[in-house]
Amino acid sequence: MIVIKLGGTEGLDFSSICSDIQTIMQKDRDIILVHGGSAETNLLAEKLGYPPKFITSPSGFTSRYTDRTTMEIFIMSVNGKMNTLLVEKLQQMGMNALGLSGLDGRLMVATRKETVQSIENGKRKIIRDDYTGKIEHVNSGLISILIKEGYLPVISPIAISREGVALNVDADRASAMVAAAMNAETLILLTGAPGLLKSFPDESTLISLLRFEQISEALSYAEGRMKKKILAAEEAISNGVKKVIISDGRITQPIQKALAGNGTHIS
Repeated sequence: MIVIKLGGTEGLDFSSICSDIQTIMQKDRDIILVHGGSAETNLLAEKLGYPPKFITSPSGFTSRYTDRTTMEIFIMSVNGKMNTLLVEKLQQMGMNALGLSGLDGRLMVATRKETVQSIENGKRKIIRDDYTGKIEHVNSGLISILIKEGYLPVISPIAISREGVALNVDADRASAMVAAAMNAETLILLTGAPGLLKSFPDESTLISLLRFEQISEALSYAEGRMKKKILAAEEAISNGVKKVIISDGRITQPIQKALAGNGTHIS
């Protein structure tokens, strides 16, 4: 089984990705698709006059500040638009895709963060109205039923709290949790870069192979969203996934090329 995560950044070739999924599924490989939607959310937020805000944690991770209004915009763009259009594209190509979020059937249960810390102008700020969470449980039984019945699950990164509240969860880490829960052999994180770069943005510094024990070092030089992908890789492998590949989603046949050696392979 392969879990594929599509980045939410601009520039990814979704048609090529869907065509690649079709080719791989014809070889009797089970696939689960998880996607982000940052770019779409940013565009919609701007159009609605509620521009996005981002916060940086003391450890250097950047994430979206998600108050209740932002949460609703996130649901509209990620689940309402991106998930639906991906399902449409896959259905047009003959794959019986089924779109769902972590809310559906309590697919992904997360613990809401009571407080979030942000560094602003060198000062630590405590945020208490953030609708983000950390996934604690994946309903693997539901996913297994869908796959057994011939569906291709397409999952958006919205989780549900134990109290029934919708939460924004990081799509990279969500895909890692799904991969671990489903005992997937491989997790592929497709993004708008060739992989992990030692000196961003110099693509000639691509790191092709990364051992698990090198992940802590990699976190020190990974830039921006790449930090979350490295963290997701660490979580996936720690929970039984054999290999994580961070690879370019802007090229033709991105999945087949990732499996053949493109990108950064972590195991």
